[in-house]
This record gives sequence, structure tokens and C-alpha cells, in this order.
Amino acid sequence: MSSQDCQSTLRMDVQDAGAPQGAALDIGVPAEWPAEARLILTSMQAGEGNNSDNRRGGARIAHHVHGALRLFSDPDGSAPWKLYTRDAGARSVGFITPHRLPLGYGGVVELPAADGSIVSAHCTLIRCRQTARGWYEGALSFHRPQWELGGEPEPADPD
Repeated sequence: MSSQDCQSTLRMDVQDAGAPQGAALDIGVPAEWPAEARLILTSMQAGEGNNSDNRRGGARIAHHVHGALRLFSDPDGSAPWKLYTRDAGARSVGFITPHRLPLGYGGVVELPAADGSIVSAHCTLIRCRQTARGWYEGALSFHRPQWELGGEPEPADPD
């Protein structure tokens, strides 16, 4: 089944549930994302009721942006790895990607923050597993808290 067929099926399900004829499916992710990424993220969000497999600690908020990851092991001049984020917190970010990435490797990720600024953070890949054919879901752990990504407030300065 192609991604276009999957989208059509999702649209029909919404219409069958009482949505007006021709209503677009709003899954809360940017329209410019690939259809496969939108479908996978929607499926993952629908299954989040069971948090038994949630191993990342700390508060997180939904944060759907396109990110770029450069691993320290990547050859000079290579293109960054594309990430489509699911959620973010001060200590980690969850994502989906069409790339199988090597666990335990370090690098630098660039992500837009809620205010539009770009956060550039050193990180380590702590999870990357196949979630659908040709797509992987994973998590990056930041070496230092990235308060601007949200999830929890920055602690007050003791001075």
C-alpha cells in the first residue's frame, strides 16, 4: 500500500466517523513533511496510551519540527541526517527518520525552538529502531539541558 493510499484510507476513516465530506485529516504535524512521516507519527501518537515502553525520563512536550543531525563519525562534507521530531524536553528529543542511525554515537543536532531560534546541541543517540519499513524511531540525549525546547522550566539562578 502506498503512502497516498494510506492517507486516503485515513481520510475515509475520518469521514466514516462523521466528518464532513472532503474534510482534511489534521494530525498536528507540518504539511510539508513526507506523507510517510505524517502517517507514522499519527500511528505512534494513537498508540501512546500504553506507556510501558517509555524509557526516556523527564518531562516532554509535543514538538514537531524538522531537525538535522551531524554525527562526529560522519565524513567531512556529508549531508546531515534528517530527523522529524515527535517530542522534546530539556534533556532529550524523540524523532522518526528514514535513516538507520548507529546507537551510542555522538554528534550535534540542530532543531528550531518554539520561539523560532535554532538550538544546536551536543547529543548522543540512545535509541534507533525500525518502526515501519524504511523508517526508524529514536531518541537523542542532550549532553546539557536545552531549556528552550521546553518540557520543564529552567531552574532559578541561586544568586
